[in-house]
Amino acid sequence: MKAQRKDMCTQLLERYNAEGEAFLQRILTGDESWVHHCDPECKAQSMEYRHKTSPSPRKFKVVASARKVLFTIFWDMEGVVHMEFLEQGQTVNSKRNISTLQALKLRLRRVRRDKDSILQHDNAPAHQSPNSGCLKAAETYYPTASCIQPRSCPL
Repeated sequence: MKAQRKDMCTQLLERYNAEGEAFLQRILTGDESWVHHCDPECKAQSMEYRHKTSPSPRKFKVVASARKVLFTIFWDMEGVVHMEFLEQGQTVNSKRNISTLQALKLRLRRVRRDKDSILQHDNAPAHQSPNSGCLKAAETYYPTASCIQPRSCPL
């Protein structure tokens, strides 16, 4: 595994030396994390019309919920391209990962039309299955883009 990561880093360095800054500008990366779910009110939403002599309304501290949701985000040098939350009741698996990539592809078509992106996505082995066709998904959703992947699956 370490040798594979070393080879990947060497390839990235060679591409950077050959293509320069343009190579870095094409990289699209993604990550996911478990986050607390909360719906904080902004000041404008919590404002109430009151008479000047009325007591001021009590503000309650918004506390993060005990429930966590999986947050997935993809970004490039220009900013965030796509983000989504795992819906309650769904599980994290290869099928969900492929649907996320489909949504990402559609979003890329809208916001980065002129850009040929290179996907760098460190996908956890738990999200893969032998019959999920990770390689096939890469060819289907990113036929012109090369994928950078430090683990066994190209997505």
